[in-house]
This record gives sequence, C-alpha cells and structure tokens, in this order.
Amino acid sequence: MAYKKVVIIGGGFGGLNVAKGLKKSKDLDVLLIDKTNHHLFQPLLYEVATAALSPGEIATPIREVVRHQANTSVIMGEVEAIDKNNHQIIMGNGDRISYDCLVIAIGARHSYFGNDAWEPFAPGLKTISDALRIREHVLVSFEKAERIDSISEAEALLNFVVIGGGPTGVEMAGALAEIAHKTMFKNFRRIRPEKSKIYLVEALPNILPTYPLKLALRATKDLEKMGVRVLTGKKVTSISQEGVQMEGLFIPCRNVIWAAGNQVSPLLKTLEVPLDRAGRAIVKPDLTIPDHPEIFVIGDAACAMGKDNKPLPGIAPTAIQQARYVAKIIAAKTPVENRKPFKYFDKGSMATIGKSKAIVVMGKLQFAGFIAWVAWCFIHIVYLIGFRSRFGVMVEWFYIWLTGQRGVRLITRTIESELPRQK
Repeated sequence: MAYKKVVIIGGGFGGLNVAKGLKKSKDLDVLLIDKTNHHLFQPLLYEVATAALSPGEIATPIREVVRHQANTSVIMGEVEAIDKNNHQIIMGNGDRISYDCLVIAIGARHSYFGNDAWEPFAPGLKTISDALRIREHVLVSFEKAERIDSISEAEALLNFVVIGGGPTGVEMAGALAEIAHKTMFKNFRRIRPEKSKIYLVEALPNILPTYPLKLALRATKDLEKMGVRVLTGKKVTSISQEGVQMEGLFIPCRNVIWAAGNQVSPLLKTLEVPLDRAGRAIVKPDLTIPDHPEIFVIGDAACAMGKDNKPLPGIAPTAIQQARYVAKIIAAKTPVENRKPFKYFDKGSMATIGKSKAIVVMGKLQFAGFIAWVAWCFIHIVYLIGFRSRFGVMVEWFYIWLTGQRGVRLITRTIESELPRQK
C-alpha cells in the first residue's frame, strides 16, 4: 500500500524512531507533531526531579534531530481529535491536517485510578515541567523546615512519600534518600536533613512486581540500607495537604510523589475503537486498528499482545522496536495481506536503586549490585540522543558518584509569603 503523506503524532521514542526510519523514503512527505518542541529521555526524568541532571541533558529539540531529513517537517501543537473516516486530524486551534498514513505514538500520563483530586498533592512524573515542579517542592521543603519553629510541621516537611513500587518509584525513593542523607548533609544548621524519612508505598506484596522475587527482595534490602522505609501491601485511601492515609497508617507529609499508574490521553477515544482499562488502543498484530490498516498505534498508547498473550510492557525498548517495524512497513509499501505480525524481542529490564546499586534481568541472567549499576549506566548513555548529552550526563554521574553532591539544587521563587511568622 503506497502512501504519500505520513503524519506522526508524538515525538517520544516511538514517534521519533518512525520518522528516523523513513529518512531514506524521498517520496514520502512526513509530518511530526508534538505538544512540545523536544524529545524527552523519560527514563532519566527522575534525575532532573532530584537535582542530579539539568533538563537540557535529557532533552533534545526535535527539529535538531531531524534537521538532515529533507522529507520531514515538524510542528508544535496538540491534536484534539482524529477523523479516521476522512483521513484527517484536528488540531487544538481547529486546523485540519490530512494524511494517507497515521502513526499515533502519544505516550501516557499518570493515572490516579479515579482519584484525580489527589493530583495537586501528589504530582506524577512524565514531563520536564513535572520534574522541575517536584525538584523545587523538595528543595523548598528543606528551606521551610530550617525556618519553622513547630517541630511537628518541620517533621512533616522532612517526610517524603513515593507512591508506587515500580522502577520509577524505586529510583525516585533511592534518589531522595541520597539527597536527604548525603547531599544535604551539613548544609543546614537548625535541621538535620539526614533524619528525613523517605517512604516507598506499594499496594502489592512486593515492590518491582514484574521482576523476579529474588531481585525485588534485594532491591528492598538495598533501599532499607539507604534509609528508605518500604511499605508493601499498603493501599492508599486518601491524599491531602496534610499527608497520606493508608490502611491503618497516616503519614504527615508535604512531599508526595505519584508513581503508581499510567493512562493514555483521551485522544484515543476519538478513534472509536476498543480500549483497555488504561485507555490504550487494542491493536491488531500489525499494530493497526480494526478496519483501518493505514492507522498505526505504538508505544504506551498501544495494547499489543506478546508471546504469553499478555500486553507488552510500556517501556522505551517496546516503543523503539514497534517504531522500526512500522517504519519498515511504510517505507517498503508492504501490502496489508503481506504484513508479518510484530514480534517483540525482550532484551531484559533493569532498575537503579542508588549509588552503585541496581538490578538487571536479561533472559535467564539475573544480577544486582555494582556491575548491574554499571550496565544500567551504559545502556542509558547509549540511548541518549547526541554526543553533548551523553558526555554531560557521564560527567555529572561521575561527579555525583565521587562526591555525593547534586549540583542542580536551584529554587527560582521566593518562599517568604508561605512561611508563618515566628513567635
């Protein structure tokens, strides 16, 4: 099936790799649309939130990435609806853009499982704005605690709760422990940051539920050595300005970070196709939607089944492999009847816990500790786009590993109006 106009929605791992896969297709007119002007390396977003890296080290302008692709254009904007019958997408300002082939790679946002009122008190981590907001909130808490006379209020400011024991939650909890117990050590005179309490809350019996139990228990042990209080089998029932309520436990807290679930943008509802509980489009084996072989859905937006008849994981390698598969189909003009089903190659999974600590699963190979951490660092450096980003991140990691200091501890607003007067 020959296409002339290819529209890609989303400049993440999926969308960007589709565009790169079509760079040699001179007969195609490729349009890449994203809400932002940059490609974000989300696996390291928590390091921006915890003052280890700057946004520019994990984000690259999309136009810069595709600058040598004469067949590819980029526009910054938000798609509000898809008119699949007329082969058009509808932009937020009402513009209609036609397509012959559409690739939807819009990623996902955090989900509060119907408790959206919790979001102001427990922000998620999906964008640079999210990361910067969390970073400033964490740093401001230490500054407020230094100036507040109330012991109970200071303790609430120095409590940190991460909800969700998946890789993001584990990485965030470990990084917060390093900030409070090492980076901030001797930075203050009235408070003792090393006495801060970091909680990691998971509703299931163990953290990292998709990992082998042996590694999950190892991660728990490593976190506890770092000072993180791991609470498993605890379901959150309420989050407010005062703190977090769980079954049988209340934690007074001013810093809550949500890492417990994802949900896709409502944009997929305009396709009028079956969606799973997370709002992902249930796609066919060739990653298209029913009755529309010209519309592909990939990455976090797609519910695609693996060998075990379970949905493929919403991680970067999945999106990248799906993107390359789709790009080959489009570039080769493969007829619908000749398309081979997408097959996911599981390269393994890994999660970092803290300095020199990580866990890795690669097939039957499972290991943890320093070697796993080195492997984690290497893989993430390889996936970063651009020499400048790779070099900058390596330098920052080496500095943090050597000194324990995180250099991006910047607060860009005043806090005077938020403090009670001392008596």
